[in-house]
Amino acid sequence: MTGSTDPFGDIEELIDVMTGGLEPASDLAVDVADTGDEFVVVADLPGYEQSDIDVQLTDSTTLVLSASRETESVEAADRYVTRERHGQSVSRQVGLPEPVVESEASASYEGGVLTVTLPKQTTTDDGGTDIPVN
Repeated sequence: MTGSTDPFGDIEELIDVMTGGLEPASDLAVDVADTGDEFVVVADLPGYEQSDIDVQLTDSTTLVLSASRETESVEAADRYVTRERHGQSVSRQVGLPEPVVESEASASYEGGVLTVTLPKQTTTDDGGTDIPVN
């Protein structure tokens, strides 16, 4: 705390210290599980159709999830008492701790839940050169 008289500034500074200055999470919460041979990313996307969802690996350690839906068109004869449903877009970039095999990645969407399976790359390196100690 800086000793200032701005309590809100002090709270923001404390939050920055506690979170390490991380950006707040997006509206799309995800779970990332490491099952040993693969990463499994699960995201809740209720109300979206499968065609509304885009899943991309931008590189071997970055997954981008996005979903977008449009507002239903209104017919001239429709009369709404209340209209609160609207178009919505969400997206999330997920950093993976290890590279994955991009060509073997798969995704499924069932019951409003998106599941992305990302097999880990296996290292073919023999571990380098053994140098004996004399």
